[in-house]
Amino acid sequence: MANICQIKNVADLVSEARRVYRETFDGDDANVAVCAPGRVNLIGEHTDYNEGFVLPMALPMVTVIVGRKISGQKCCVVTLTEAADEPRVVDFDLPNELTPLLRGQPNWANYVKGVVQHYRAQPIPGFRAVITSSVPLGGGLSSSASLEVATYTFLQQLCPDDGDQVAKAVACQQAEHTHAAVPCGIMDQFVSVLGKEGHALLIDCRHALTGSEYPTRRKQCEEAAAILGKKSLREATLQDLDAAKDRLDSVTYRRARHVIEEIERTAQAAEALKKGDYREFGRLMVESHNSLRDNYEVSCPELDELVAAALEVDGVFGSRMTGGGFGGCTVTLLQAHATEKAVKRIQGGARAQISSERSRKHFTDNPQPLCPYTDLEGEVNTIRACSSSPPGVGFLFTSG
Repeated sequence: MANICQIKNVADLVSEARRVYRETFDGDDANVAVCAPGRVNLIGEHTDYNEGFVLPMALPMVTVIVGRKISGQKCCVVTLTEAADEPRVVDFDLPNELTPLLRGQPNWANYVKGVVQHYRAQPIPGFRAVITSSVPLGGGLSSSASLEVATYTFLQQLCPDDGDQVAKAVACQQAEHTHAAVPCGIMDQFVSVLGKEGHALLIDCRHALTGSEYPTRRKQCEEAAAILGKKSLREATLQDLDAAKDRLDSVTYRRARHVIEEIERTAQAAEALKKGDYREFGRLMVESHNSLRDNYEVSCPELDELVAAALEVDGVFGSRMTGGGFGGCTVTLLQAHATEKAVKRIQGGARAQISSERSRKHFTDNPQPLCPYTDLEGEVNTIRACSSSPPGVGFLFTSG
């Protein structure tokens, strides 16, 4: 059998966190337990800050927080994530109008502090909490948004807000901007808050607050939009771009071409997923990867090899890098019967490519399986993406 990593279920994560809570806090027991998922973006890369579409789905990998409120203004948070920087126990005071909660060390705690600072209800009580997660750090699966949304959900149990889900996602995005110093888009927090099990979420970023992890590429896209006389590349067509080609340098032209085509690809992919047209969805995935490699230049040899290896397997419809790029994760659409062959082939490709310590931080020889799906139904902004009924088709991803 192929060597496929098993994902810890929520019950096991909660049990582990509650055990550590008792051990850390003198036998006291946590009376609150929450979780929030990581995500994988199926298609629509670097389109969010160009007011385009993205198509992510929530993962069965989650961040769990257990804890309870305490009297006073003190907070103590413990993380069980081995990849987190030290120290893994942090104490801080709740913020007030005169003394905001500032970022500092360790880095992992900044995500928690940022959510506390931007939480939308008052007064937040003091609390103790233990964090554990099955979302790998640095794997392109948005462990940061998972932690932010879990923290916000935890605070909702201690001090309920008005329940506005979109405002919750925005507050978590603001936390990452101010306290983790990452100018991320809204996609990760949005799908962690609003994602449904077995559904992909089509997000129209024209109506969302966005940012970018890649300022240089965002600037290039904004320059291209300005030359084309558009507010954003969402409003541009390939005809507009080709008409202005002599006014754009070759790099800016390629960046804009990727975004314009990727926005259209994502809309087409959403329709294909609704119809169960897996071959079309797979074709669009491959087009997306090729454009990210050649036009946006955010892929790398290791990701290219993993995609190529997957596409050699009978029963694979498509494969692409996912996330911002420069390492991270690939996602593959395939028939269930092809899973073992795909895993073995991808593992072989990974071992052939991974030779440096830097690469080992980004890639694993243990691809993670997502659930299979068959019947697909459109549902407002969500698209049904999986079912337990055979014959199965599903997504397989590799992450570091």
